[in-house]
Amino acid sequence: MSRPSGRRGLCLLDFTTNLGVSGMARAAKAQQLKLEIKEEFTLLSERVYSVDEHPAEPWILTSLNSGTVCIWNYSTQTLVGSVKVTGLPVRSAKFIARKQWVVAGADDKVIHVYNYSTMDMTKEFEAHTNGIRCVAVHPTLPYVLSSSDDMLIKLWDWENGWLCIRTFKGHSNCVMQVTFNPRDTHTFASASLDDTIKVWDYETKSCVQTLEGHTHNVSAVCFLPGFPIIITGSDDGNVRIWHAASYRLEYNLNYGPESVWAVSYIKSLLRVIIGYDKGTIMVKLSSEVPFASMDSEGKIIWARHKKMETVNIKSVGADYEVVDGDSLPLTVEEFGTSRPYIQSLTHHPNGEFYCVCGNGSYAIHTPSGGWKQFGPALEFVWSTEGHCAIRESTSKITIFSKTFKRKKSIRPTFSVEHIYGGNLLAMCSNDNIHFYDWADLCYVADFAGYETDDDTVDMANLADCTLIWKITVNVEVRKLHIKNLYWADSHDLVTIASDTSFYILKYAREIVTKHLDANRPAEEGGVGDAFQLLYEIKERVWTGLWVGDCFIYNNSSQRLNYCIGGEVTTMCRLELDRPMYLLGYLASQSRVCLLDKEYKLVGYTLPLSVMEFRSLVMAYDMERANKVLESIPEEHCRGLAEWAAHVAPKAAFKNLRRKFRAMHDARSELEKLHREYEERREKMSAMEECYVKKDVELEFIREVLPTFSGTVYLCPQVSTMAKNNYISFLQANKAQGINSAKLVEIEHLGPHVWANRERWPYY
Repeated sequence: MSRPSGRRGLCLLDFTTNLGVSGMARAAKAQQLKLEIKEEFTLLSERVYSVDEHPAEPWILTSLNSGTVCIWNYSTQTLVGSVKVTGLPVRSAKFIARKQWVVAGADDKVIHVYNYSTMDMTKEFEAHTNGIRCVAVHPTLPYVLSSSDDMLIKLWDWENGWLCIRTFKGHSNCVMQVTFNPRDTHTFASASLDDTIKVWDYETKSCVQTLEGHTHNVSAVCFLPGFPIIITGSDDGNVRIWHAASYRLEYNLNYGPESVWAVSYIKSLLRVIIGYDKGTIMVKLSSEVPFASMDSEGKIIWARHKKMETVNIKSVGADYEVVDGDSLPLTVEEFGTSRPYIQSLTHHPNGEFYCVCGNGSYAIHTPSGGWKQFGPALEFVWSTEGHCAIRESTSKITIFSKTFKRKKSIRPTFSVEHIYGGNLLAMCSNDNIHFYDWADLCYVADFAGYETDDDTVDMANLADCTLIWKITVNVEVRKLHIKNLYWADSHDLVTIASDTSFYILKYAREIVTKHLDANRPAEEGGVGDAFQLLYEIKERVWTGLWVGDCFIYNNSSQRLNYCIGGEVTTMCRLELDRPMYLLGYLASQSRVCLLDKEYKLVGYTLPLSVMEFRSLVMAYDMERANKVLESIPEEHCRGLAEWAAHVAPKAAFKNLRRKFRAMHDARSELEKLHREYEERREKMSAMEECYVKKDVELEFIREVLPTFSGTVYLCPQVSTMAKNNYISFLQANKAQGINSAKLVEIEHLGPHVWANRERWPYY
């Protein structure tokens, strides 16, 4: 059987994936992948049935409808070589680089093997009873898979004289393509005209999973070695992206009405190649969201796919002038590889460990990069005290102690879409957020009457656990979608970010503690008055973090803001075409650190004293605010003065005005001195030229000096002889009203200071 002919051609595409940051951005329940598309280049030809990439050379192998196999150099876009294999269409061709072979399957039912260096035939044999649709090469073993219109898949061993060692049955129509899984080489996938994709285990000869969803013939399937995804293409014009571990559908892409015939990849360039009726599309893959985490000392760990790297902000020397918004010059060091494909990365609260999570598993690392613990998980979170929890599914949450001993697995009575760590363990469903006390969950004695440090697990219904509070996120008839949750270091403030607003709540620890100590039964909605809503801000938080009582965030408009006491202040406007993600705050450098998807780090200055002063003023603690006021850097005083004029209490405003008035007076004095300097600079320069003529010099001194009643300011260019003459003149003329005169060189009042006068604060 064969598919009806369509239009001919060749077209190349370009993808960019979007996958998540620890503490910055969380993946959706399924850790959904995101894609951006960019065209790379287009190469016209007759119909292309398959494409393949050479692992070492910049070559693409194409098999054509005419029975020809071509090798192209994609760097120079030139033809390297070609061979006429048969008079019938060649449906598939692959490189076997370790043997310098090309293996091809055609409509003549024969597998053809050629040496690509000489283009001489090495082997050919009849493999199926109908046309061959695809061949695939095992990455390490001497195996080749072939699929055919006879609905069979066969596994061949070339070291045993191309002996068929396995035959797979299960499809009900032509098997159009087969491909090995590079992450698990015992498995492979097949695409068929029965509209399905099957995943097989060739050792057990069993079908592991059947993927359904395409509405017409499926002819293309591809695993990506660097990403946990399967890409499939069909006559329905759709390219579907599936998660390789859970087999769920991530995306359905449609670039036009043409049929998709083939899918391959270029591992070295992170590119996917899709062959259509009219051409080929090359798709570039890169992380849209950086996966990174920073500890309190400025040490950053980030992940590019499975490669781990580390940098330290403190490596930027004190002598380096850091400009807000400029990329910091950091030295990147390789740190090993990660076991799972990373979709989140978070540091332990004290920085002692860090955890990576993705592709259905998690792994806890030591600072040196070694493994501490790993296992299956969709999400991983830390508590503020060092406990941790994993979401294994929507119906199972497991809690671990500080020593990473499994303590309790619970089965919620609702579907858990997300979990969030922090001071309390939060479980988020589609309608509610449920907060639970970590200690209440971690210690089995509270539920089973004993404690254990072994791997014994107490399976508990969530109804047996103490609910601290339940937030229903339905507002009128509009349902809010919770995006993230951020706890303050003080453990009593929390921000809940939705798709339209964010809410700042205060946690009443004392009320909850009394409730738990009294062993009172929890109400349906949790402990009463456990939280108090302080502020609702109508902004969408992109990423955020707490520093003391200050919530720093960038919004959907890429403005870097901070919120203290419900008042929002904009620090700066970020570049709209360069999305930034908050990484952390380095107190020793008073710097807010942000990262872009290219892993370029920028910083913006925000002193702790500014945040503390504003927080104290909003709390009407003027005694402490006045003490902090003295430590605020002068360059931040103007912004505080403008803020104080509008929102500060009267007492605070009075003290601020006194300080800023003094600064204004100092600035006025500076301007006055500079004007005097400018008025006399010409005359002083003229005098310098003729300082050897004492009579002229003294005449100039007699003309100029009587205008001064106090300090005489000399240009630094005035010669030593002239200065000595000034001194003599002053000593000789004390009776003429210059009794308190003294000489001051004003090198510090040069043009540089004057050019930067706008930086001086004023009231």
